[in-house]
Amino acid sequence: MPQDYLNSLFSVASKTALVTGGATGIGRMIAEALVRAGARVLIASRKGEACEAVARELNALGAAGSVEGFAGDVATEAGVLALAAEVKARTSRLHILVNNAGKTWGESLERFPHKAWDGVFSVNVAGLFTLTQQLLPLLNEAASDDDPARIVNLGSVMGAQPIGDNAYSYGASKAAVHHLTRILAKELAERRITVNAFAPGPFRSRMTAFATGDEHKRALVAAGVPLGRIGRPEDIAGALLFLCGRGGAYTTGAIIPLDGGIGVETGHKIFGEAAE
Repeated sequence: MPQDYLNSLFSVASKTALVTGGATGIGRMIAEALVRAGARVLIASRKGEACEAVARELNALGAAGSVEGFAGDVATEAGVLALAAEVKARTSRLHILVNNAGKTWGESLERFPHKAWDGVFSVNVAGLFTLTQQLLPLLNEAASDDDPARIVNLGSVMGAQPIGDNAYSYGASKAAVHHLTRILAKELAERRITVNAFAPGPFRSRMTAFATGDEHKRALVAAGVPLGRIGRPEDIAGALLFLCGRGGAYTTGAIIPLDGGIGVETGHKIFGEAAE
């Protein structure tokens, strides 16, 4: 039957997943997609109460999976170690790790502060790496030849293209995430762990609320996207379930653009009207 075939490719039933930053924005979209597809989902962020509230909301959907929310901070080494210990106390194996937690900083070029580099890289790169490192034993336990464990990192179109938008450390950190994703994909393949990343364009989130917080602003942002709209939750869900289900078992080291075509824009024509 068609449904059986689709489930065989995209189901994550009986898998356990951790989503950092899972209470808001793209992280919440990811958590909902996983729980609807049957996974046991752990969501963690600095605001534990927010994660607990989202867990209650998602559990109320009556979906096939379940959600547990708790506090977890990836901004410091101590925070990462505490989060890893909490995850280890809740499960002996981790099939899916989604490194979604992120931080940004916006300021003009002339005023951009030095401290904006340390804070952003601590969360977006160092925290991502150290949490992955600490959870490798759980990922190893879940991995097999036919069904690898999965790591999905959150990059950005700003890490794939030279787009500053006054978020210099953010764009550079996401470029680092993309490169680190490829490095880890190469090194962890022999352990049967795939490592991929998303490079999203504009989606509604707390981080992008300044530009997507109302309908008028969203329309302005959408006008600059080749496909004419900002991202939707199902755009995230479809790509995620591909990577985490059987359909994505042979894909590793990919940076998947979820950007409506922004990543393939080339700007002006070199020869302009002379070429027409």
